[in-house]
Amino acid sequence: MNFEDFIAEYLKKGLLQRQTTDWRAIKASMERSQKDLQTARLNLSIDEGIAFTVAYLAMLRAARAYILSKGFRPSDGYQHKTVIEFIEHSLGQRSKQLILRFDRMRRKRNIFTYEIGSPISKTEAESALRTATEFIKLINKLLRSDDPQFNLDI
Repeated sequence: MNFEDFIAEYLKKGLLQRQTTDWRAIKASMERSQKDLQTARLNLSIDEGIAFTVAYLAMLRAARAYILSKGFRPSDGYQHKTVIEFIEHSLGQRSKQLILRFDRMRRKRNIFTYEIGSPISKTEAESALRTATEFIKLINKLLRSDDPQFNLDI
């Protein structure tokens, strides 16, 4: 399915809604994603599961900022999955491996959050931090290509 078909289907299903692009909100979301990333790094030595979860949250916030830049927002009860599917259809093959890691993090975070006794290793948390950093840099670059004055130091 191409990006236009994806948008049409998700609008029809109510999984996406049109939203006025608000660059202040986009910048605030990206700044928060950077803060989340810093928080994840600082928590790595204390709690790997929390570090992993917050790294995922940093990616989610950046992805939502990107979606907003395109004039949409996720809605309904499948927002995390919708965010990843939007990113997948928007970026396509050029970022396939990064998107697959993002989706695996989504599932792992869900298990960690809702199932007792599902630990996350330090190696997994460190990998999540690397993935989140790479993803946020990519989103920042894409946002800057849409608005050359948009820039965050990452």
